[in-house]
Amino acid sequence: MELLLLSSLLFLSLLPCFSSPLLLPLSHSLSPTLFNSTPHLLKSTSSRSATRFRHHHRRRRVSLPLSPGADYTLSFSLGPQTISLYLDTGSDVVWVPCHPFDCILCEGKYSPSSIPHPSPLNLSSATPLPCKSPLCSAVHSSLPSSHLCAIANCPLETIEISDCRKFSCPSFYYAYGDGSFVAKLYHDTLSSSPSFNLPNFTFGCAHSALGEPIGVAGFGRGRLSFPAQLARTSPDIGNYFSYCLIAHAFDAARVLKPSPLILGRREKKKTPDGEREEEEDDEVLYSYTPMLYNPKHPYFYCVGLEAVSIGNIKIPAPESLRRVDRRGDGGMVVDSGTTFTMLPRKFYLAMVGEFGRSVGAAQHRRARGVEERTGLSPCYYGESFDDIPRLTWHFGGNSTVAMPRENYFYEFLDGDAKKKVGCVMVMDGGDEAERGGGPAGLLGNYQQQGFEVVYDLEAKRLGFARRKCASLWDTLN
Repeated sequence: MELLLLSSLLFLSLLPCFSSPLLLPLSHSLSPTLFNSTPHLLKSTSSRSATRFRHHHRRRRVSLPLSPGADYTLSFSLGPQTISLYLDTGSDVVWVPCHPFDCILCEGKYSPSSIPHPSPLNLSSATPLPCKSPLCSAVHSSLPSSHLCAIANCPLETIEISDCRKFSCPSFYYAYGDGSFVAKLYHDTLSSSPSFNLPNFTFGCAHSALGEPIGVAGFGRGRLSFPAQLARTSPDIGNYFSYCLIAHAFDAARVLKPSPLILGRREKKKTPDGEREEEEDDEVLYSYTPMLYNPKHPYFYCVGLEAVSIGNIKIPAPESLRRVDRRGDGGMVVDSGTTFTMLPRKFYLAMVGEFGRSVGAAQHRRARGVEERTGLSPCYYGESFDDIPRLTWHFGGNSTVAMPRENYFYEFLDGDAKKKVGCVMVMDGGDEAERGGGPAGLLGNYQQQGFEVVYDLEAKRLGFARRKCASLWDTLN
């Protein structure tokens, strides 16, 4: 089921050569018909966040399925047809549903009234990718083109002379945390009339999928991702992008203002210490942390978490969160497609333990029933939550990101108890020994809301700046 079901129009008043950044609005609204209460809605969101994180550790190519509350779509044209795809920084393939399309277990995955759900793509103008293409090898785990041609039933004599252009790339399988699909690679012109045209854009065409009815625009670090393909035509656009997410709304049906997605770099100037950068127009300060390379999952955006502060108490992070080892284990994935942040159990317990000591049992009673119904913990009853301590992330590279309270503590009315309740919106990621490797933590988009998050692929760093995202959209549009 999808919670914040988002639609997006691609507004571009830019030259075809991409001499300026491209601005894509991400609009979203809550569809309350999918859920009968706030706890029910939160339970669905927390369950899918946990499922997505657990699947980091079980598959070679895990692309972290989008979860309720995190569904941002891009709209553009492939050939003559308009399509809408989910934005996901946790995956590295762009794929679309193609006619005829069969989606298994997709009931309730989207609300037709809240999201454009166009007909599956008709391949009238698309061209199959040949099996000898490097992109075909990339999607098939870099298998030699001769193996791929053999899989595609290429005759031996054409394999021997490396002449298999007319044989298309074989189907590939891609698995998400709670869904999957089988697709073939095609290329066509990606466009938004009249000024945006990207010829030979490569995408997966799926005729069958499990639990994924819409299609996904992967923004990860792989060769087939949306930014990577933009970078081949215009490095200034594809190697630098950012987004600024409008605050989530879990308790009311309302249309929210657009969340801007910016492809390309805006003019900035360095501060005197050279450590941070600021925009020319409003002197917004950015705090940057280095990206960590993950040899097992190279498409992840991983960073090192050094510590977390609850009020004035700083809690050091375990070694597993600080770096990624040679097996690809450790580090913290920054993901636009998972709602809530996941932390290793011991570290999570230390954090919420200090949170509980700061709040104080005398002022706020634990809401155990709410915790069971939402999957979130700890939750507290209270008339006022003015004493909630500040949460601050300390990332590698001396990057400090202080969270506003709405990014980690959510208040709502518990209908069963007729009382006001507040819950910590950070989740237990489980015991590291039991998970058997993989990323140690994940920074969800709930904690990213109200920040411009910058992905500087050329400098291999991520940046955070507190922003008024709706105002940023108005300024840039």
